[in-house]
Amino acid sequence: MTGLELPLALFLLINLCVAVLAAARGLTAGDRMLIALLFGSTGVGVLVLLAYGGGGTMLLDVALTLALLAAITGIAFAQRAWRSLDD
Repeated sequence: MTGLELPLALFLLINLCVAVLAAARGLTAGDRMLIALLFGSTGVGVLVLLAYGGGGTMLLDVALTLALLAAITGIAFAQRAWRSLDD
């Protein structure tokens, strides 16, 4: 542990708050989906940093679950968008 984990996690959380504010502006559905994927990947990064900083392996389990859910959500959105273009 280098002591740099918590400041990096805080920096990622600040970036995440900026992304949430951008999503609140009411962009297109695709933009909101990209922000949701950003939320998932940044959340995984924050959880991994916190687990490495002393949170234990339970946070790693939550990070893996969040990564899986973010990937499934992105695939589901892409399939629905693709179907709407075909119709």
